[in-house]
Amino acid sequence: MPSNDARTLLQAAVPTAAAGALAAVISAVVAGGKGALGAVVATVIVILFMGIGLVVLERTAKNFPHLFQAMGLMLYATQILLLFVFVAIFKNTTLFNARAFAITLVAVTLAWIASQTRAHLKAKILYVEPDSVKGDRAEKTGSTS
Repeated sequence: MPSNDARTLLQAAVPTAAAGALAAVISAVVAGGKGALGAVVATVIVILFMGIGLVVLERTAKNFPHLFQAMGLMLYATQILLLFVFVAIFKNTTLFNARAFAITLVAVTLAWIASQTRAHLKAKILYVEPDSVKGDRAEKTGSTS
């Protein structure tokens, strides 16, 4: 993984994990141990889904740049739908507090999106790649008169 991609992943995952830890503490105070467990499970799910999605999107951008925007839209729509599926599956669970799970899932997803947006805004990514092989100027193709 190139350093830009790893840096973006790290700059998105660390604030998300911090938001998840905060949510786990709040959930533990409000709903006890089951609330903390629900918050931790939600945080892990979001970091895995969004992290895998970011890696897939970065590889798509490098290999198929013309598909980048469509792939990004499809990927985020799929991630949000899958997160809704997780909320529906664990709606009536007794393993952990479902309300703490759902609220943390939404909050941590928003934290991921915000931190990923900030990471992309702060990154110094070239829009035009300089031609490093040829150092000479481009030839004129039209008339010189």
